[in-house]
Amino acid sequence: QVQLVESGGGLVQAGGSLRLSCAASGRTQSNYAMGWFRQAPGKEREFVAAISRRGGSTYYADSLKGRFTISRDNAKNTVYLQMNSLKPEDTAVYYCAARSLMAATSEGEYDYWGQGTQVTVSS
Repeated sequence: QVQLVESGGGLVQAGGSLRLSCAASGRTQSNYAMGWFRQAPGKEREFVAAISRRGGSTYYADSLKGRFTISRDNAKNTVYLQMNSLKPEDTAVYYCAARSLMAATSEGEYDYWGQGTQVTVSS
């Protein structure tokens, strides 16, 4: 089993940047593909980005390509989400998730979840 803890959320003005981190413990993170999802108030949780176990493949929600970047440092058991040019509509709770084998874009395919970190973008 793996435990995930997100950090790095906060309040930022539109146009600003944040970098979220997801630290894994319990088992070696390199055994897992990782994903980021988000849930805005009153909306369903949606896919943001995913990365393969070694980091060689990345996947993004079409609407976020070019602004968000997912990366990982397996030596630190940490996955990152760099968010640039933030917009008020990016306001949400951001979750990281882990699954064995290949990266996926559907939340139902992930086995482990963090508690989430709040990102608020003011206009």
